[in-house]
Order: sequence, then structure tokens, then C-alpha cells
Amino acid sequence: MRHNKIGRKLGRKTAHRKALMSNLASALITHKKIKTTDPKAKELRMFIEPLVTYAKKGDVHSRRQVIKKIRHKTIVRELFDIVGPAFTDRKGGYTRITKLGFRDNDCAPISIIEFVDMVSEVAPQGETKE
Repeated sequence: MRHNKIGRKLGRKTAHRKALMSNLASALITHKKIKTTDPKAKELRMFIEPLVTYAKKGDVHSRRQVIKKIRHKTIVRELFDIVGPAFTDRKGGYTRITKLGFRDNDCAPISIIEFVDMVSEVAPQGETKE
């Protein structure tokens, strides 16, 4: 029985599941919006929101706690320099999940997970960031 067991297994072993969450979080920090299946998006929300709270604090201990979860130092730097300061006045609920429907080939429910109130830093093609 799974009484009081929190989290989804997503059909993966523990190490694969941790790597999946780390990679999805890295993609979300980099692109500010990603498209994935609905259960993965719901698990990613539980994974990324404490990391954003650590990024809001900005001290050395918080940075080390985040590096335990996400191993890429450039992505952690972006989290602490761009994403964390954007949510300084917000107490929680940093992400939004929007359901898109079902995938054609296997009918898996697809969702977009994105940071709330953040404009993507990516410039359209042909334009440069100023």
C-alpha cells in the first residue's frame, strides 16, 4: 500500500527519475517554458519551486543546496541571477501548468509548464537583444 507516499514514480528507477527532474528543471530555467507530459509537469513543479525559493535567498548555503539537485553551474548561476530576483516579492506559486490536450501517437496528456510573470529572454529570429 502507498499510504502517505508522495510523488510519482513515472515508470523509472530512482536514479533515472532524479536525472529526469534535473534535466527538466535545467530546460525550464534556460527556456522559461517547456512542453512535456502532464504527470512530468506536476512532478517538476514540486521539484523546481523549492529551488526558486533558495534562489530568492541567494546565500552560499542556498546555492550549495541547489547545486546538489542541478549539477550545471551555469544554469544555477542563471537561476540565482535572473529567475530568483524576478520573484522577490512573490511568496510561492512560481510556475503555471497549462493543459494542451493529448499527443497524437499515444494519447498522453500534454502540458506546458512555465514561470509565472516572466517574459522569455529569447529574441525572435533576425533581431538582437539590446
